[in-house]
Amino acid sequence: MFVIVSRFFLRKRFTGMAIWPFVFVRTAQMKRDTVFMNHEKIHLRQQLELLIVPFFIWYIIEFLVHWIRYKNRYDAYRSISFEKEAYENEKDLDYLKKRSFLAFIKYV
Repeated sequence: MFVIVSRFFLRKRFTGMAIWPFVFVRTAQMKRDTVFMNHEKIHLRQQLELLIVPFFIWYIIEFLVHWIRYKNRYDAYRSISFEKEAYENEKDLDYLKKRSFLAFIKYV
């Protein structure tokens, strides 16, 4: 994992984003936020499991389905199975050690 600090790569509302093998963060302080970094590491694992490109296709399709359903971007984002898994487990810093393969499936 490589962490890149850039305010210009991320949209204003985003504090970070994982695109394997990188984690882009808005500020250097975010690199020290263990919960935030764990959230992004969960996304990196999800991306590897789905061989990266299919992850992003699934992510976008799921976002669009939820956006149509809820008519709200934030609610659509929070309803994506990958995000549900990451938010639910971001505080468990040992989660990735015990996480089962394709664990995000139970959040679909």
